[in-house]
Amino acid sequence: MSTGAPIWIWGIGLAIGFPLLTILLGELIHRLQRRKLTIAGPVRLVRDVLLPMLVLLVFLQHLLLLDTGSRLFRTVETVFWVCVIHAALSLLNVILFEQAEVDTWRARVPKLLIDLARLFLILLGTAFVLATVWNADLAGLVTALGVSSIVIGLALQDTLGSVMSGIALLFERPFMVGDWLEVSGVVGQVIDINWRAVRLLTLEREMVVIPHKLISSEVIRNFTKPTPIHAERIQIGFSYNDPPNLAKQVLRNTALETKGILLDPQPEVFTLNYCDSTVNYEVKFFIRDYSEIEQIRERFMTRVWYAAKRDNLSIPFPIRTLYHFHGPTSQQKGIAKKFSESLQAIPSYVPINREESSQTTATSGIALQHFAAGEKVIRQGQLDNELFIIVTGQATMFARLETGEEIELLSLRSGEFFGEMSLFSGEPSAVTIAASNDLEVMKISAKVVNQMIDRQPSFAREIGQILEIRRLAIQETTQAHLQSKHA
Repeated sequence: MSTGAPIWIWGIGLAIGFPLLTILLGELIHRLQRRKLTIAGPVRLVRDVLLPMLVLLVFLQHLLLLDTGSRLFRTVETVFWVCVIHAALSLLNVILFEQAEVDTWRARVPKLLIDLARLFLILLGTAFVLATVWNADLAGLVTALGVSSIVIGLALQDTLGSVMSGIALLFERPFMVGDWLEVSGVVGQVIDINWRAVRLLTLEREMVVIPHKLISSEVIRNFTKPTPIHAERIQIGFSYNDPPNLAKQVLRNTALETKGILLDPQPEVFTLNYCDSTVNYEVKFFIRDYSEIEQIRERFMTRVWYAAKRDNLSIPFPIRTLYHFHGPTSQQKGIAKKFSESLQAIPSYVPINREESSQTTATSGIALQHFAAGEKVIRQGQLDNELFIIVTGQATMFARLETGEEIELLSLRSGEFFGEMSLFSGEPSAVTIAASNDLEVMKISAKVVNQMIDRQPSFAREIGQILEIRRLAIQETTQAHLQSKHA
């Protein structure tokens, strides 16, 4: 009877306590999940693994009266302690790191360091279980591990050096996956950070692997942090005959019109130095996405050529130029020939004296201009006093609504003209004209247009008819767009 009562009490306790604890822990897990707390995971581990192992251990010891020194009991006790260590480490990880607030030291601890600390604690717990449950002598094991650690450390000193450098870098976090870096002259985007190295994907779509040990001794340029805004600098040279203020204005306006270049901070242009054949200027502009740096540079440099041609700026190149003053130069002859050919594209109702114009391109108020695809010839809200005739290429007419939305109105082709709305009304342009592809236009000043009208009054009627047709087309297109939006 002296041994029956304790067994009976343990049996009743297990029969009632185990289901009751299971229900209480289940209710606690449900509440934690509703509040979206990560601590629900360790509590579920206690209910599903640790509690059943504890019940099994009590059942073997107090109900079956199994010898605590038997192999079966020690095995169950070992499994129980392993579950205790696992649950304790999971709970510690949730409390310290998974619920850490942003910008705290706990949030900055790298996962690699957490995993190494977890491994160390597991080894320490394993030694505790071997010593207490199995009565193992750990002195010899510790000695063997110490000697083995020395041998392994000497053999893997470079790898371990990279690992320790990686831990320091991951803890400091000078960069993250997705950042653009320059390390040892290599520019690329971080695609992976592991325990040994960093992997960069370059602009040439090549993967470069850089060990942490090398990174820790190099200067790292991060193009993404602290802000993704990056300043790019480009040097361009113009002729000594070109006024510096005009050159700087053209470069600055070109940068402002280039897609991808930020308006805030605004681009800056500096007169850099005076070389043998050029005055060098430096353009400093800002971009937001470094991955587009090559495309933005290409767009800007392409537009510089067109802008320089329109404003008669020269981009010298290293050749010897001979100037002849006894007659027209070959360059002037070439310009006259090009101008004469361009006049043939003008509609016959435009009263231009083609023979005279080809000889007086510089003083007649008529000039040829080139625009790259996407460049704006006329901007909405800007007052223009010129008439433009398309020689080659295509242009598109846009209008910006009060809502800020920009809609396409008309497509203009070779032989058609534009700019008449602002020229004859004396008001800022109500539309924007942009080049659809490489565009060559003939720009005619207001003075020449008036002379053309005096020479042929019917030209004014032609312009008036086209002006009215375009106004109606713009009005109908705008109304149809607004109706479709409201529908």
